[in-house]
Amino acid sequence: MPTRFVRCAAALFGLVLGSSASVAQRQTTNSVLHVTPYAGYMVSGDYLKGPLGTTLTNAPGALYGAQLGISLMPGVSLIGNVGYTSGEVRVGVPFFGGLSVGNTTMVIYDAGLQLDLPTSKASALPLVPFVQAGIGAIHYKIDESILQTTATNAAVNFGIGADVSLGRGVAFRLMAKDYVGKFDFKEATSFDITGQTAHNLAFSAGIRLDF
Repeated sequence: MPTRFVRCAAALFGLVLGSSASVAQRQTTNSVLHVTPYAGYMVSGDYLKGPLGTTLTNAPGALYGAQLGISLMPGVSLIGNVGYTSGEVRVGVPFFGGLSVGNTTMVIYDAGLQLDLPTSKASALPLVPFVQAGIGAIHYKIDESILQTTATNAAVNFGIGADVSLGRGVAFRLMAKDYVGKFDFKEATSFDITGQTAHNLAFSAGIRLDF
């Protein structure tokens, strides 16, 4: 796991714990800390649309991360998340497909709220659907044979998923999340270029552990 990823994870998790400590002290014995390591797949949107239908984007890649949550009240949790993915930077050319022009790594970090949705008591599955919303950032490191650059852009996110109980304090989690933001071309290249608003879709599965 890259050092940058570990440092970001530690900083974000510390921030979530610190900001919610006073709330946790006032919770009843039903208060729960949630830790969810996960893995999945990320599909990036277009950073830029050029002439004649050309595009600039990241190739899809494997996604790894972890989410930390603390219950604020029944059905509502404060969450912090860090994810990591890497892949090729691709220029899309009509009729010719995508051309690789370098490699990139992305570190995603965000914080927000999770709301558990009500379910029917008649359901046979011990399933709890939920929605999430938050704000954070995506840090890009782009590495090409003659160019190395970085950029960080703000991103809001919206997610939906479900937890399936596997036993006391353990659940299987499926989730889909949309990170919406613009690549900061000015920071990366010093050129004042306005990029596209990109939808970066993250699909993941993990194990939620309650403490």
